Amino acid sequence: MPQVTMRELLEAGVHFGHQTRRWNPKMKPYVFGARNGIYIIDLQKTVEQARTACTFAAKIAAEGKKVLFVGTKKQAKEVIEEEAKRAGMYYITNRWLGGMLTNYQTVKASIDRLKKIEALQKSEAWNETPKKEQSRMNRDLEKLKQSLGGIEDMKKLPGAIFVIDTEKEHIAILEAKKLGIPTIAVVDTNCDPSNITHVIPGNDDAIRSVRLFARLIADSCIEGAATFQEKLRAQEVADSASKDEDNEKKVSRFEGDIDLQGVDEADLLAAEEATVEGAEGTDGVSAAASDGIASVATTIKAAVGAVVAKADKAPAAAKAKKAPTAKK
Repeated sequence: MPQVTMRELLEAGVHFGHQTRRWNPKMKPYVFGARNGIYIIDLQKTVEQARTACTFAAKIAAEGKKVLFVGTKKQAKEVIEEEAKRAGMYYITNRWLGGMLTNYQTVKASIDRLKKIEALQKSEAWNETPKKEQSRMNRDLEKLKQSLGGIEDMKKLPGAIFVIDTEKEHIAILEAKKLGIPTIAVVDTNCDPSNITHVIPGNDDAIRSVRLFARLIADSCIEGAATFQEKLRAQEVADSASKDEDNEKKVSRFEGDIDLQGVDEADLLAAEEATVEGAEGTDGVSAAASDGIASVATTIKAAVGAVVAKADKAPAAAKAKKAPTAKK
């Protein structure tokens, strides 16, 4: 699990909050004190909360779910996109569109249009499209990419969202709360932590601070996703072993049927020896030898026929056994 030290937090400037006149009283439990008119965040609380948030993010990814990274402010855009891509997660860095979660079907229609234009550009039909139409679609594609490029592969709602600056992204927070989606957020002294599931008290304005927390959550997601892949591989191995065991049982049952339905080996051997001895006593194949060979062939044919008949009836018998008895 990713770990963070007090030294790393101090070097990143995580402890610097906002001016004392611009604070939210609900952040008081996470404030160490004030210095030169600026609130200082309690980094001991930050370490504890960050550890809890990282554990939760890893758990979400280990369940095969995705975390949506949200950061549209100038300091966060590049970092959020970079870390989300590294972790294979979704991201929003341009602008949060109202209803992006609560009205996802409408957003999905825009995503479908984005993919349709991309597919058209790769096809031969694009060369036959009028230049004016191409220009219009290129503009539409650019706008859609800016707004939805980070979620174009999102087929269902995320398992959680990670937010930088809850004041700026308050609509995203409210939509997640309405849908019961857990939230992880870096919360500064001027923000309201009441709607956040996992609060990480810290500076949400300094680029180094934003990068530090984005990296921690991304690393946690990568670790959780690796655990999920291991579970899938273990399940595949278990399923394969189960199929092999079933096949072995079927083969064993079939061989058992042959032993039960077949003719006693001692009788067949005796009949064969008698036939051969009779044949050796004459210059050619005598009538007695011919009768012996015919008898052995008939016996073997009957045994094989019985096995085949039983094999054909087995599936029907199994189905009849499984079929529920009709109530009178």
